[in-house]
Amino acid sequence: MIVVLKPDISKKDETAVLKEIKKLGYVPHIMRGVERTVIGCIGDERTHQNLETLGSWSQVEKVVPIQKRFKLVSREAHKGNSTVKVGPEKVLVGGKKFQVMAGPCSVESEMQLMKTAHAVAKAGATILRGGAFKPRTSPYEFQGLGEKGLKMLAKARRETGLPVITELLSEAHAEMVAEYADILQIGARNAQNFQLLIAAAKTGKPVLLKRGLSMKIEEWLLAGEYVLSNNNPNLMFCERGIRTFETYTRNTLDLSTIPIIKKESHCPIVIDPSQGAGRSDLVVAMCKGATAMGADALLIEVHPNPAEAWSDGAQQLTIEGFAKLMEELKPFIAAAGRE
Repeated sequence: MIVVLKPDISKKDETAVLKEIKKLGYVPHIMRGVERTVIGCIGDERTHQNLETLGSWSQVEKVVPIQKRFKLVSREAHKGNSTVKVGPEKVLVGGKKFQVMAGPCSVESEMQLMKTAHAVAKAGATILRGGAFKPRTSPYEFQGLGEKGLKMLAKARRETGLPVITELLSEAHAEMVAEYADILQIGARNAQNFQLLIAAAKTGKPVLLKRGLSMKIEEWLLAGEYVLSNNNPNLMFCERGIRTFETYTRNTLDLSTIPIIKKESHCPIVIDPSQGAGRSDLVVAMCKGATAMGADALLIEVHPNPAEAWSDGAQQLTIEGFAKLMEELKPFIAAAGRE
């Protein structure tokens, strides 16, 4: 069940509603929007008293039953669009301003990272991406610099002011990665690693959840439920392409997820065209399409010299190519009604 509170009620009134929900045997999860606060109530309605009686309370606007398997991420749980505040500067993902996350696939050296970070910031990126831990298909491929890479990302944040997104691979690293990063990325290979999702949620940091390689949309939404149900409302979904029979591209970037996620969920949707296409010559077109279709943000890989990249060089834009893309995106951002 979802309990929608009336606007401008006092903290005391909100607390009274929460106490009653707990008294009736449900676990409340608060989601605060711009205009409304809603409370997702988790519990078995077959064995607990129906919460519809709360509809008579003066603090409550309405009580809405939820039928879908994914409850807290559902649009039924929260009619408006949720926003996620990132970093000390409170970059807002899901709001009026369109956000671009950009940086190298892997952190390779301080010189490579700093050059890229300053360049993407100058071009208009609002969040810095970079992999300190890398999940690779082969154990003999570069696995990332680990904590050394995280420290470089933190230094780049200090110098540029850009908040940092990086991937979390292990429950054991959750607190360490959260110490350095502003957004924890859960990659495609770990999209249904539920204990990792719970560990990421419990750090309190925003979580960007990529779609699994062969994941159905309902499974993706249910994976996101693990984040919200562990008292972390700061969830973003990220489409990065799925595995199909097609071999012309690395993956098949499913842009239809943008209107689907917008319809089914209140959480922001981010598109990763670099992983999605696996080819830099297709990234620009994918970015424009995703922006025009209503994505809230892009996640783009950029490298000073992609030919010498330690991982996924074929899909990374040059610094000059990224700057050109940012200029070309402006009319598409405006057409989508964003800033």
